Amino acid sequence: MNADAFRAYIEQVLVPTLTPGDIVIMDNLPAHKVVGIREAIEEAGAQLRYLPPCSPDFNPVEMAFSKLKAHRRAIAERTVEAL
Repeated sequence: MNADAFRAYIEQVLVPTLTPGDIVIMDNLPAHKVVGIREAIEEAGAQLRYLPPCSPDFNPVEMAFSKLKAHRRAIAERTVEAL
């Protein structure tokens, strides 16, 4: 999604449904941080909060997948003949 499409969604779809005191939570996609997004949400009386940046070091699922992928690579065939 590009910034213009996201801003149009915020202004035309989301903002009309917001009421004072609502909280909008977004991740850190660059399109979510373009000029005008925060202003539109806050003008509706809502608050905008961003999730903290994702870090695989703090996500146990990512660590488990990393170990699984390493194991899978270790047991994989490595020669053309074996493939």
